[in-house]
This record gives sequence, C-alpha cells and structure tokens, in this order.
Amino acid sequence: MSDGKYITACQPASASSSSGEKEWQVYLLQCSDDTLYSGVTTDLTRRLRQHNGEIVGGARYTQGRRPVAVMWWASCDSRSDAQQREAALRRLSRQQKWDLIAAARGVDTA
Repeated sequence: MSDGKYITACQPASASSSSGEKEWQVYLLQCSDDTLYSGVTTDLTRRLRQHNGEIVGGARYTQGRRPVAVMWWASCDSRSDAQQREAALRRLSRQQKWDLIAAARGVDTA
C-alpha cells in the first residue's frame, strides 16, 4: 500500500496489476462545502466524474456538495485493504485528515 498522494487532477487508474487483479484506491475528496468524503474505487478518474455528476453513479452525500476535488489517495493491494484503510480514515478527526493531506503535499502543519 502506498503512503498516499495529493493530486489536483486524476490520472487514469491502471485497469489491472501484473497479476491480473484490479488495483484498489482509497481516497479523500473535498466537497464545495469544505467537508471531506472518503471512498474506495478501482478507477479514481471515473469515480470522481461520478461524484461530480458528469456520469451516473455518484454518492448521495456528494450530490448536493459539488464540485468535489480529490485531495489525497493511496493504492491498496486488495478491496479489503482499501476498505480497512477507508475505515481507519473515517476514524480520524477532521484535523488529522487535513494533516494527512498536508503531509502528502509536503506542507508542514506544525
């Protein structure tokens, strides 16, 4: 699992790893009302488009909070790993999530 990255625009996620399994990502979005939303996917570009209403399938939470932007993501070895990482993210405080985002961007929050 990677430590995570800050991105301003999504690059297409790889369709599969060398073993033929899909690569899973866990991500944090910033919504227009400044809330954070976490999720997991195998295609971050598609999922961002869904959350922003460009294509069908976004989460109900983000529908009224568009536009959304990916602030952080990490690759995981499996769906289970991604879901466990997402559960851990959800347990973090808002400040801890912003600290994670800042650290991935190389910004010192101390």
